[in-house]
Amino acid sequence: MAKFRDQSFNANEVSRVAQCSSIKGDISSKGDIRVDGNVDGTIYSCGRIVIGETARLSGNILCENVDFWGMMDGDVYVKDLLTLKSDASINGNIHARRIQVEIGAQINGSCTMISEEEFDNYVAEIVENPL
Repeated sequence: MAKFRDQSFNANEVSRVAQCSSIKGDISSKGDIRVDGNVDGTIYSCGRIVIGETARLSGNILCENVDFWGMMDGDVYVKDLLTLKSDASINGNIHARRIQVEIGAQINGSCTMISEEEFDNYVAEIVENPL
């Protein structure tokens, strides 16, 4: 049986990187994450990550689901669904179980469909201290 994350998180428990913020280093969260600023490092969430229109990332993303509007240099690993919005730009490889791409989104890299088990292997390999 698939393990589901705790559904008791609410909107006030979303970790946020504001538009005027810049972070160098890795981010890990059991809850959801929203990024509107700059991050240079790996972002790992047991839940959903939202990458806003003003976000600029350099590093890897690993999570259950992603809604992506911003720009990124690095690889994306998604256990379930990656949604690339029309303004999204990814310079890197995508590893996801499912992907939805709006017209206008840019992917400069390869796209590989993976299983949940493969995702778990990537987390063990890439994330220093998985939650």
